[in-house]
Amino acid sequence: MEKISALSQFTIAKMSDEVFWLDQEGKFFWVNQAACDALGYRPEELSKMSVFDINPNMNLERWTTHWREQTQQNEPVEVMHQRKDGKLFPVEIVNNFIQYEGKTYSCAIVRDITERKHKESALRGALLEIRELKERLEEENNYLQEEIKLGQNFGEIITQSEAFKSVLVEIEQVAETNSTVLITGESGTGKELIARSIQKLSRRCNRPLIKINCAALPAHLIESELFGHEKGAFTGALQKKKGRFELADGGTLFLDEIGEMPIELQPKLLRVLQEGAFEPVGSGQTIKVDVRILAATNRDLQKEVEKGRFREDLFYRLHVFPIHCIPLRDRKEDIPLLMRHFCKKFEAKIGKSITNIPQKVIKQLQDYDFPGNIRELENFVERAIILSKNGKLELGNWIPKTTPKHLPKRILTLEELQKRHIIETLQHTNWRISGEKGAAKLLGIKPTTLESRMKKLGIRR
Repeated sequence: MEKISALSQFTIAKMSDEVFWLDQEGKFFWVNQAACDALGYRPEELSKMSVFDINPNMNLERWTTHWREQTQQNEPVEVMHQRKDGKLFPVEIVNNFIQYEGKTYSCAIVRDITERKHKESALRGALLEIRELKERLEEENNYLQEEIKLGQNFGEIITQSEAFKSVLVEIEQVAETNSTVLITGESGTGKELIARSIQKLSRRCNRPLIKINCAALPAHLIESELFGHEKGAFTGALQKKKGRFELADGGTLFLDEIGEMPIELQPKLLRVLQEGAFEPVGSGQTIKVDVRILAATNRDLQKEVEKGRFREDLFYRLHVFPIHCIPLRDRKEDIPLLMRHFCKKFEAKIGKSITNIPQKVIKQLQDYDFPGNIRELENFVERAIILSKNGKLELGNWIPKTTPKHLPKRILTLEELQKRHIIETLQHTNWRISGEKGAAKLLGIKPTTLESRMKKLGIRR
């Protein structure tokens, strides 16, 4: 019997789990070696201590309640223990209550669960990341489905205009950077198509181009669409919603009709451009994003600044790399190409095939100034196909007899004129700078001067 008792004592002393014998007052009267090793105390030190010395969150009142609850319904508990050096670590405790000589004692088996907590935390993090990725994919899918339904795209850029080719050069130059681009031009000139081309040629091409039309939404909804909102942030906010900035994280955001943005929202947009941070409506949490901004407008933003309708600091934040979209009246050589493109586009929709576009029809359209630009030309072609018979395009009486008045042609700055002229000259010389047939000779300047101006104007092949 003595051998069995000694074996039991030896087994408990050598257990890998920590073992504490303690009384109802929380005092230790025996601990095993594992408990000493875990807490960094010698056995004689721990035997003079109590539960209050190793559990910084425990006091006499809590201990009394804990002891009473555990004796009634004994379940494992998780607490923090403190080592001799002050470091805290999580443990799981199973109490075993024993009645001896009229007193109640507890033999507490304590297990360090630090590694388990780390694994649980990692698992929670992984599950949270999966949920966030799933939500993001769902948000992006919903957005892209809306874009497929609502988006109007001319397809690939169609041009043979020398003037518009300089715009293509600018697109290629800025696409591979992360610079903000401001696309200006009249309605219907294809500003969104230019934005899509920049995104397609950029390093962010694998991420979607997220779009918002600042003129299509009421002022009180633009903020929510841009930055998202929390559930209950305002009447009708029945659930949490991510904004376009968060959807575009890592990609590109196209702010169409930026000139229509309410003045009271412009400071918040400015902050995102400067710091890459914003707070959703109804939330105090700051969200950081990495978004490239492409903006478009048919307004003269400098005049809007002078009239107090657009912030000057926001204008200069957007006006990093301006691209002007040329109106159709200044690239009429593209009209035949665009006509053939639109005929092909509407064949299936209307159920007619156009095989003959008379030169007379082309001339009629080229004599018209198209205040509605490419969008108006597209409408003319669709109407003409409806009227046409036997594969021959007929215009009918849709073209006005007199050329309508249109907005005055935008006056280019000297810098814009110089840049355009240099690019056209370089294209003429196949980008040869020096020599008898070089661009510098044709421009009447030294090659070093031309290279200096190219650098200043951001011109490169």
